[in-house]
Formats: sequence, C-alpha cells, structure tokens
Amino acid sequence: MISPRLSVLLIAALAGCMVLQPWRAHAQWWSLAPADFEACADVAEKAPTKEEKKAALTRCNAKFAGRRKPGGGYTYYDFMQDRSFDIAGPNPTPAEQKYIDEQYTLFLDRERRNTIVQELAAKQQQQQQERQQQQREQLQQAAFKSEAEKVPLPPVSPNRQAAAAAEQKARAKARACAAKQTFSCEWPRLSEGINNLKKALFGASPGKTAKRG
Repeated sequence: MISPRLSVLLIAALAGCMVLQPWRAHAQWWSLAPADFEACADVAEKAPTKEEKKAALTRCNAKFAGRRKPGGGYTYYDFMQDRSFDIAGPNPTPAEQKYIDEQYTLFLDRERRNTIVQELAAKQQQQQQERQQQQREQLQQAAFKSEAEKVPLPPVSPNRQAAAAAEQKARAKARACAAKQTFSCEWPRLSEGINNLKKALFGASPGKTAKRG
C-alpha cells in the first residue's frame, strides 16, 4: 500500500511533466535553424535592439552566401568578378564552387590580356603623336626657310656698283694681258721704268725744278 505522502509526490511529478512538455515543444520550434538567408534575416528583424539586429544580419551573411531568386532557386554574387552564378541551394556546392573558381581564373586571364592590349594601344598612340609633332616641326621649318628666301636683299649703292664694275674690268684686262703678252699691255710698265731711270740719271726735269725755284 502506497503511503499518502508518496502518492502526493507522484501526482506532483506527473503534473510537472505535463506542464513542461508544451514548453519543450515550443523551445524546440524556436531552435530550428533558418533554411536560407531570407529566413535568417526575418528572424534578425525581430531582434529587440538595433545592435542585436545588425549582429544577427552579419551572422546571416556569414552563414548563407546565396540569395533567393524570384522564380525559384538561388543565386550567388561574386564581387571579385562582378558576376552572379545560379546555384541549387542557399550555399554553393563543392562542384559549384569549383566552377566559380575556374571562371575567376578565366576572368583574371581576360583582364591581363586586356591590360596588355591597352598598354600597346597607348604606346602606339604616343608614337603616332610624336611622329605627327616631328612632321609639324619639319613643315614649320620649311615654311620659315621659304619665307626667308622671299625677303629681298638690300639694294647696292651706285658707288659700290661702279667700284665693283671697275674692279671686274681691271681683273679682266689683267687676265687678257697675261694671256696675250701684247705691247699695249706691257707699255705702261715700260713707261714707268723709263721714267724711273731718267730720275736716277738726270734728276728732276727742268720744268719741275723751275717750279720749285
């Protein structure tokens, strides 16, 4: 026979189990992890403070890389490539992640080739500009030279023209005398030699002496 005290304890234990069972079910419902980022963000929106909400959203971003698509499925945005990829679940599978990495390698190769092409194009453009500058300088020099040739020389004075003509005439006569050796060419020298001989033998002429007296 069960004592009254023991009966009371058993009844209290059964009542406690009946009361705790709904609370356990309720706690188990709240402990279910969100299925994707959007579900996680909905839970984070219910945080009591702004700081807790921000921290919860940060944990959601770290846990889920994909985002829901309106038509179903998920998409993953790779900011390194500035490109989105369709994925099956809220996070890329290993195969999907491998494909994304391969596409990133191809992206780097394209960027490297584009950089080389741009550098070559810039170098060619610089060389073309240098050639055009040289051509402009050559044209300017040619135009300056042409204008300088068009400028008339200052006129020669009449006296200089007459002196130049007399000098040319004397040179021409000297060349002609040297070539012909004629008497007319030699006579001025002979006449000067005779006059010098007379001065040496007889002195000055009477006319010149009378003038001096």
